[in-house]
Amino acid sequence: MAWLNLSVLFWHHIFKEVFSLALAGGIIVIIAFAAIIKKYEARMVLFAAGLLMCFIGGVAGNAITTFSKTMVHGTLVPVICTVMGFSFVMKLTECDRHLVESISGVITKARVILIPLATLLTWWINIAIPSAAGCAAAVGSILIPALIAAGVHPAMAAAAVLAGTWGSAISPGTSHNPFVADLAGTDVMSVIMNEAPAAIIASFVCIIALTAISVIRKEGPSDDRRQAYLAELSEEEQNRTFKINPIYALIPLVPLVMLVLGSKQIAILPLTDVPTAMITGSILALIATRTNPQEVTKKFFDGMGSAYGSVMGLIVAAGVFTAGMAAMGLTDALIETMKGSESIAKFAGAFGPFLIAVISGSGDAAALAFNGAITPQAEAFGMSIVDLGSLAQMAGAIGRSMSPVAGAAMVCAGLANVSPMEISKRNAIPMLLATITFMIALFI
Repeated sequence: MAWLNLSVLFWHHIFKEVFSLALAGGIIVIIAFAAIIKKYEARMVLFAAGLLMCFIGGVAGNAITTFSKTMVHGTLVPVICTVMGFSFVMKLTECDRHLVESISGVITKARVILIPLATLLTWWINIAIPSAAGCAAAVGSILIPALIAAGVHPAMAAAAVLAGTWGSAISPGTSHNPFVADLAGTDVMSVIMNEAPAAIIASFVCIIALTAISVIRKEGPSDDRRQAYLAELSEEEQNRTFKINPIYALIPLVPLVMLVLGSKQIAILPLTDVPTAMITGSILALIATRTNPQEVTKKFFDGMGSAYGSVMGLIVAAGVFTAGMAAMGLTDALIETMKGSESIAKFAGAFGPFLIAVISGSGDAAALAFNGAITPQAEAFGMSIVDLGSLAQMAGAIGRSMSPVAGAAMVCAGLANVSPMEISKRNAIPMLLATITFMIALFI
């Protein structure tokens, strides 16, 4: 291993002397994103780019360490795997079909508002379920199949749900609002009430923009896609008659209801986590439909395995990619640049966290760094601590909702069976407009 360490140090020294490591990292990131857009295998690209950046950064071992740690992520693995297991059970028992068919009349009559309604529902539910990935999993497992069945393009269906996963930014359950409240010496609800009107306005701008994109791209509800979906079902079922069972139709909603009513904000039920809700829903499906328990168990674990290989595989590769960015000093360079923009703090507070969240998939690091370093001096810039702190954390959350390497994006992509980059392309303009709108509305 000595020769490997020497080789790593040698190339680290060469790049440090000849190039700026952060600049080299930026070039690698751009090439990686371009490769994903060109439809190269995303896991391969992210892992290879992360490994290369760790190697050049002189910490090649960090890539494998991150790989191993992310493989057993204590939050994401149980959430994503159980959600996909539940989804497979819903398909086996046809409970998802009963739900979709039971609301088909509403879907047919309300096609114009399907995409905005999906985003709006996700946004408000995300307040009760503050985890972006958890909300995407719980809501997406219901809404994404329903939208696809209505004839919405799969990538647009996933984009509609992902676009709503920044509602948590006005939730008391997120860590940022208490942090800003502490800096300002006020209570959490004062921070939320100050930022909520601007956030709600921004959410509607985001919804309108995404709906317009769906119309321009012709990816909204389509009779052709709806008929193709029905034809595929008919072929699978060999033209057998399908009769809706209202009890079966309610089962896919059970986990979502449990999560919302068991959230800290509502607390009607005991605190419920995603795995508990999904397993409960699967057991209820087994009991209600009287499906062979062996088949249900097999499908549940098949779903978990599929989720781990596809969705968690992407998250693991994205983790290595993020570690590579840190090894090259790219993340720190972006944050330091943002910190150094004190003369234009309003714009730095919006677009600094936004940009870093898009690239890294996390809105937390940038928002916390900015709020820790710059926000305490807000009055020197003619702003209040609450306003500047809210701007930074909101921009980070919105940016995460268009990042192709965010956990929530991976969940939505897995449920829709599309590339995360396809979702990111559709959400780029709506999220940018939402950030600008929030900044303007907050300071009016």
